[in-house]
Amino acid sequence: MHPILAHRRRLIAYLLAWIPLTGLLVALLIRSGPSPWEEALAMGVPLGLLLAFMCLASFYPTRSVPLAPLQVGRLVGVHAGATALSVGLWLLAAANLAAMYGQLPLFAGIEERFLGQAPVLAGVGALLYLLATAGHALVLAVQASERHARRALEAELAARQAELDALRVQLNPHFLFNALNSVSSLASSEPEAAREMCVRLASFLRGSLRIAGPQAIPLREELALACDYLAVEQVRFGARLRVQLEVADDAADVAVPPLVLQPLVENAVTHGIAQQLEGGVIRIEGRHHGARLTLAVENPCPEDGSPQGGLGVGLANIRRRLAAAFGDQAHLTARRAAGHYRVELSLPLGGAPVPPPGTLPSAP
Repeated sequence: MHPILAHRRRLIAYLLAWIPLTGLLVALLIRSGPSPWEEALAMGVPLGLLLAFMCLASFYPTRSVPLAPLQVGRLVGVHAGATALSVGLWLLAAANLAAMYGQLPLFAGIEERFLGQAPVLAGVGALLYLLATAGHALVLAVQASERHARRALEAELAARQAELDALRVQLNPHFLFNALNSVSSLASSEPEAAREMCVRLASFLRGSLRIAGPQAIPLREELALACDYLAVEQVRFGARLRVQLEVADDAADVAVPPLVLQPLVENAVTHGIAQQLEGGVIRIEGRHHGARLTLAVENPCPEDGSPQGGLGVGLANIRRRLAAAFGDQAHLTARRAAGHYRVELSLPLGGAPVPPPGTLPSAP
């Protein structure tokens, strides 16, 4: 539909803009011949209103033949024909209007005076119609530019979402392989523990499938999933694995990308607790500072100075997910100090508010 006719306010603004143009047309009729002001007003106002709507029609040939370097001949031909046709119809309507007025004593001789003014009216009508054509071409160019920009943005968002989905899909198999290895190692020596681990593993996988769909979830749900994972590993490590949650209540309501903590907790178990004969404490922290959320996972590590190995996949995955979701507004840092390995995430706050808070998950 026509961009002006589709909105009442635009149509009213357009018609108001034609008021001074109609005034100029009346003044031109007075100056171009011996027409009294009553006659010029009687001819100029309806002709100005008619031309306003005829100029709106220039939108359709402009849309059908867009500006293109290889179509100059066709472009000129179409618009020249549309201008000639529109001006011809406008002059025909003006002649009929003059003939109707000629029946009144007040406008005696108006038809002869109109014939002398017809060339001037034709020039003014053609000029205004061409200006309307140029205006419509500009509007169509702006709309096309907006469409291209919107499509580019949609393509970028789709590519980013595809990357996020692909990265998210990598998480469950990575954990599943480790969990199945643990079940396999327990099956012969501790069948009851292996059976319990299978039950808890099924619970964890159901939870991970449930939260993997949304773009963001409350931190408390992410923590609940991490605790489900730790419950699975607790079957294998027993008292060697201890968990400490230090998450502020206001931080638990903040939306975070799903499955952002689980790889960190998995690394803490596999490359921290599993490497210590006496085990240790995995500390999970969450703090809300102004417009940012800080998450941290800390675990014991060897004190001999050897680096904590095997973290490349998990940390690289999270870095790429954060970059895809937040750009350079999110940061991940990892450091080792005093026999502990600590990974911190700093995320910007944003998005829709999360549902009302529930209770934080209890550590296993």
